[in-house]
Amino acid sequence: MSLPKNKRYWGTQRVARVCQVSPATVANWIDQGLLKGHKTPTGRRRVEADDLTAFLRSHDMAVPQDLANGNGHATVVVVDDDPGYLKALVLTIERSDLDVEVVEAATGVDALLEIGRVQPTLIVLDYSLPDINAPEVIRRLLEPVRQLDVEVIVVTGGMPDAAAVELRQMGVKTIVNKVEGMQAVVEAMQQALQGRKVA
Repeated sequence: MSLPKNKRYWGTQRVARVCQVSPATVANWIDQGLLKGHKTPTGRRRVEADDLTAFLRSHDMAVPQDLANGNGHATVVVVDDDPGYLKALVLTIERSDLDVEVVEAATGVDALLEIGRVQPTLIVLDYSLPDINAPEVIRRLLEPVRQLDVEVIVVTGGMPDAAAVELRQMGVKTIVNKVEGMQAVVEAMQQALQGRKVA
């Protein structure tokens, strides 16, 4: 059984902006069953785009253009095995001006599964993962059967120079050190997404 690739999910921050309420209110709607949603492994609530559309219409609220069109924004897979860093980075991305869907993964294998499921525009990949590291994830993504057109940003707490050279040879244009802060990751994401729009 293959998972549908066209399902899109909205986080509580984006739903809150559309409904002009606080993210806490959206979380309560989901928890009370008023708005259909689910929790990710890291405890973040997600709402499927179709369910959000139905909810907005049933409450006589405007359906945003990008939600109605079904193709108004990019999907980003964020991969990091540190739950605290992952949660904080996802929150930073959702609070930024980036109009993206965020899908989370904590291991290389999970990342490959999610990437296959959602076909993202961009991947933010931690260099050191508990199962397979960033170069191995990228090697598997480059397999011809995947036919992926995706840009990868590698985030690291530090790596040997040789590793950075290897990543660049594999097509990685951007490597961000975690000491530069999460805003540096968001800025790298903005540049990558803008570059894809221009292209």
